[in-house]
Amino acid sequence: MAQTAVQNDFSKGSLWRIILNQSVPLMVAQLVHVLYNVVDRVYLGHLPGASSLALTGVGLIFPIVALVSAFCALFSTGGAPLCAIARGAGEKERAEKLLNNTFSMLLIMAVLMTAAGYLFRKPILYLFGASNDTYAYANDYLKIYLAGTAFSMITTGMNGFINLQGFPKVGMMTTLLGAVLNVILDPIFIFAFDMGVKGAALATVISQAVSALWVLQFLLGKKAILRIRLRYMRPEGKLLKEITTLGIPGFIMSGTNCLVQVTCNATLGLWGGDVYIGVMTVINSIREIFTIPLTGLTQGAQPVISFNYGAKEYDRVRRGIVILSVASISVTTVCWILILLFPRPVLSLFSNDTALVDVGVRCVRQYFLGFFLQSLQFAGQHSFVALGKSKQAIFFSLLRKVVIVFPLTLLLPHLGGLGVSGVFLAEPVSNLLGGTSCFVTMLLTVWPMLKREEQKLLEQPKA
Repeated sequence: MAQTAVQNDFSKGSLWRIILNQSVPLMVAQLVHVLYNVVDRVYLGHLPGASSLALTGVGLIFPIVALVSAFCALFSTGGAPLCAIARGAGEKERAEKLLNNTFSMLLIMAVLMTAAGYLFRKPILYLFGASNDTYAYANDYLKIYLAGTAFSMITTGMNGFINLQGFPKVGMMTTLLGAVLNVILDPIFIFAFDMGVKGAALATVISQAVSALWVLQFLLGKKAILRIRLRYMRPEGKLLKEITTLGIPGFIMSGTNCLVQVTCNATLGLWGGDVYIGVMTVINSIREIFTIPLTGLTQGAQPVISFNYGAKEYDRVRRGIVILSVASISVTTVCWILILLFPRPVLSLFSNDTALVDVGVRCVRQYFLGFFLQSLQFAGQHSFVALGKSKQAIFFSLLRKVVIVFPLTLLLPHLGGLGVSGVFLAEPVSNLLGGTSCFVTMLLTVWPMLKREEQKLLEQPKA
């Protein structure tokens, strides 16, 4: 019991060790989670006779997945840091109310999004860039995938509340269970049962359901410090305002992914056709893999920083941000070098279509040109969120995607004969401008703020 108490108290012990203990299981879980999504695309990219069309069709679902993630993030990325801050301050009842209000809103939103998806999926898919050739594949996948919306939102939205309580291995198992099951079921449904795209979707839904059940059994059980309790599930206006205000940056980050992906698909379809949408599908898969360390680090470090901020351990907050920043920059630089040196072998994993691979080599190098700078956006953005600084986090979310990427995706293809290259070059430009400005602003504002808070604490009369 004593050992568990120390493990759950982020204000004591080595920060490096605590953040690594939190982050590594989450990285492993995220790796397997991304791999099971990527496995879908690898299998579909090698379907006999329809590989590139099936891959492109599933790629059209990405904006919808991003939209579901956005509404999930609206509540989870606001509720979890606030919950961690409350836990650090010793306010257990408030922490449990935040957890339960988040859970209630995730359930309500899942029902609404499932209904809307089934009612409007055809116009949505054509709006998102489907052609007559790719619509059938996209529709077959989506109508099954939508059935798992609630499972997906519970798994993604509530797993952070397990991690912030100091149980990263339990959080890791949430993802591992679903991921391993999906990897097993994919070839069975896709090839053995000859279900193709439908099989990939069904495997995903079953896997998400198992992960959601794992999350619920833990948060309803006795081992959890903070639990799902019926008496706290009724939404409270004041708490929801706090949750959604802080959750808006996460919503914008995922929501603008939807906007940018729709814009990319439409622009690529106009300037290059279905093969370039297929290339973007592969690029999205590669980016997911390369952002695993970033996601694990931010998910592991954020509750630690929030807890220490709530506990008024300001020196540990500063050191936590430094650790997050240095680690993020280091791992993204390694990934950046690898993809620029070996684009063709990576592309070949996803498709045996020679035309797609040949076209994709140049596109991959353009898209990932400034990938290491994305770590600056992650470190700055998540530091703001961890400290409850919603306005700054919202501003930089909007700046990178809405102010920079979105217009550049539309404008660059028209400049200097860039064509489709302009779509892929919009990303590195946004990493340079958005990432750098976010990180520098975080340093210039958070450090003085922590100094002021520290000075106030020192000036308080001692009991």
